[in-house]
Amino acid sequence: MSATADGALLYARVSTPIGPIWVARSHAGVVRISMRSRTEAAFLADLTSSAGPRAPRPRKDPAAMARATGQLAEYFQGARRRFLLDVDLEALTPFQRRVLGATARIPYGQVVSYGDIAKAIGSPGASRAVGNALGSNPVPIVIPCHRVVSGAGTIGGFTGGTPLKRRLLAVEGIAL
Repeated sequence: MSATADGALLYARVSTPIGPIWVARSHAGVVRISMRSRTEAAFLADLTSSAGPRAPRPRKDPAAMARATGQLAEYFQGARRRFLLDVDLEALTPFQRRVLGATARIPYGQVVSYGDIAKAIGSPGASRAVGNALGSNPVPIVIPCHRVVSGAGTIGGFTGGTPLKRRLLAVEGIAL
């Protein structure tokens, strides 16, 4: 995980109908979106534990994060269907990046299966590995892992829990 030019990871909080969302970015783009961290302390603990011991110290900077937090707020208001944000996936494996790249192309308001993603990345037998890669998605919503469901059309898993996944799908008019 890399830092901004001055060596900091910047972060901010955005209020949404599903609760607070914390967002962090490096100089390369958004590195973390957390829907599970209810407090700033919990978010910072998660951010620093995932970044490793040599990670730069995070710095709260709502002004610098306005583009990301604004786009997330617009998404929940129904005014944004596509994010125009750079993401920093440097800390992920090549396989995880391929999975997230395919997932990023799922259109708003549509779902695909884990198997569809596996086929799209040229690994048709890797549905379970796709699910594991999606479970490590550091930028949910921006990379819409909530739009991936089981092959049977059921909800499938979600790191934030299936109730949260249903709420995100409902924002897009999808009921499962």
